[in-house]
Formats: sequence, C-alpha cells, structure tokens
Amino acid sequence: MDGLVQELLVSIAAPAIAAGIFGGILAGLLGVGGGIVIVPALYFALSLTDANPALMMQVAVGTSLATIVFTALSSAWGHHRKGAIDFALLKLWGPSILVGVVLGGILGGVVSGFALIAVFATVALIVAADMILRRKAEVETQRSFSKPVWAGLGVLAGTISAMMGIGGGTVCVPLLNFLGYDIRRAVGTSAAIGFIIGVPGAITYMITGLGQENLPPLSLGYVNLVAAAIIIPLTVVFARVGVAIAHRIERRTLRLLFGAFLLITSLRMFADLYGALT
Repeated sequence: MDGLVQELLVSIAAPAIAAGIFGGILAGLLGVGGGIVIVPALYFALSLTDANPALMMQVAVGTSLATIVFTALSSAWGHHRKGAIDFALLKLWGPSILVGVVLGGILGGVVSGFALIAVFATVALIVAADMILRRKAEVETQRSFSKPVWAGLGVLAGTISAMMGIGGGTVCVPLLNFLGYDIRRAVGTSAAIGFIIGVPGAITYMITGLGQENLPPLSLGYVNLVAAAIIIPLTVVFARVGVAIAHRIERRTLRLLFGAFLLITSLRMFADLYGALT
C-alpha cells in the first residue's frame, strides 16, 4: 500500500498543487468553489495512475466536492466581510439546492464518466457564451421569480453542480446577474451556496463509491483523501486572494473573466471527450 500511495503522490502532486492555488483564487474571485479547475486537473492527474479509467471522473468530482466545503467557507467569509452575501436569498434557495445536490450526487455516482464530462463541458460552454456575449453590463431593476420557479431552479442548479463537482457559481452567478443582482453580490452569495452544495455532495459521492474496485489508494468512496489533503489548505488560503481581487476590479471585467475561463475549460473538456471516444 505504501508503494501505491507514493506512486499516487508522484502522479498527482503537481496538478493538485496547481489546482489548489488557481482553484482557490477563482473560488474567491468568481464564486465558483474552485471545482471548475480542480475537476479537470484531478481527471488529468488520475489518468497518469493505474486507477480504473471508468471511475476517474467520479473520483475527480467527488474529491472536488470535498475540497469545496472548506474553500466555500473561506471564500464566503471573505465576501461576508465585504457585505456581498444575500442571506435572504440563501434562505429562499438553499433547501431546493440541497435536494438537487443529493439527486445529482446519486446520478453522478452511477452514470458513465463520459456522461459527466459531457454535462460539465456543455453547461460551461452555455454559461460562457451568456457571460461574454451579453452586452448590457448591469440590469438596472432587480427582478425575481415566484417561489416554485426558484425551487425548480434550485433543484436544477444543485443537480448540475453535484454532477460536475463544482460549487454552484457556474450556474448561480450568471442567473443572479441576469436577474439584476450586482455581479459582486452574485459572486458572494454563490460562494456561500458552495458550502450547501459541498457537504451533502461529498457525502453522497463517498457513499455511492463504497465497494468500487481499483480506486486510487486512500480513497473513501469516490473521495481521494491524498488529493484532498494537498488541495484544501491551498484553496482555503488563496480563496482570500481571489476575494480581494474581486472587490477591486470593474464589474464588466469580472464577468468577462468568468466567461473566458469557462470557455477555455469547456473546449478542453470537449477535446478530452472526443479523444476518449475516438
């Protein structure tokens, strides 16, 4: 077992460290929980090991959700100190997001890893196009939905986030900005939502992965403890750096950065999917 752990460390150390640093900055900057970086980085790192190829995406997603629990706390606290979290919205939206997370965690644990990659890349591409191409920088009048619509959107956001291993910002930030929420407030609130997503999501992936064969060493279900131990301290520290940057740059610039990053990530995942299928 010691030899296997050492081999795992050699394979994943560099990608995990990079994911921790950049994932933490993006978590604070964009409210995305860092998973949008951590998932593809871990997927790449695990592809260098002897782990079961059919389960690599599940491990990447489950481990990402575990790291988001701590990253979201750090990021949300930083945004809270800036007054950028809407607690009334959290109370309204939180329960339905929680339902969606459990549903998404169950689906993510049993469907094909290729299906997870396709969902990840498609959602990221749609959101990127919206954030980059929308001309109007801010909506002057804040709008909202009825409670049943909020509930439905919460379930959808939670399901997609749990399947993709992200903190919810990929879905929640553009939606809240579209409804007229200030982009910084949308980012701050989405950072807090990441905690609601991370805890049940990680637990669900731990449970659904129990008993699977050929998982990386020191894995608890689909959560790899070695990768989590490397990533969590880095994301917690660098999330504060991202928060500081988010409150110093222009709103339009913040949204364009969000969209550009998602576009690059989506295209990379589509390329990986094409390569795997062909």
